[in-house]
Amino acid sequence: MSFERSKETDTMSEAMREPQMNELDENGQPLETAPLEQDVPLDGALPENMLLQTVERERDEWKDKAFRTAAEAENVKRRAQQEVTDARQYAVTKFAQDVLGVGDNLARALAAPEGNEKALRDGILMVATQLQSMLGRHGIAQVVVKKGDALNPELHQAMSQIPSSDVPENHILQELQAGFTINGRLLRPSLVVVATKDEATQ
Repeated sequence: MSFERSKETDTMSEAMREPQMNELDENGQPLETAPLEQDVPLDGALPENMLLQTVERERDEWKDKAFRTAAEAENVKRRAQQEVTDARQYAVTKFAQDVLGVGDNLARALAAPEGNEKALRDGILMVATQLQSMLGRHGIAQVVVKKGDALNPELHQAMSQIPSSDVPENHILQELQAGFTINGRLLRPSLVVVATKDEATQ
């Protein structure tokens, strides 16, 4: 009994594995059946090899973008360094050109004929005027100092002290050397003589 049941089971399995020959088209030919898509999982996920290829492709794209970004950053850095170097080397170009012009006029003044003091003096005055104008174009201004001004450590440097009866203590008696600022910032202080109390008048 069991042998007959097993035989029936085998017969049914073979029938399921064999093509369905009884399904014919209008010409009497067996119908073609679509192959089972066994390679595509039912949940829609990509096969492992396709997933790996996708990940590798995305990795390569990001690596390429990273290399390009790094190269561009290096180029920007190099250009900025070159601009800083050029600015440092050639920042005084205009100032140097103006100084050369002053030097030319000074040379002309010194070339005045001997004995002609007026021509020499006029030439030097012209150079002084040109120099003052040139300094002004570059933001350089002379510190204004007058006798009796209070000593300002931010603008003045006291070189000596002299007793005075007409100038208050710690006030300026005399300017020894002019001071200058550049765009409002001290370039060099004025060198001055400062008054002290005159003990003889007390």
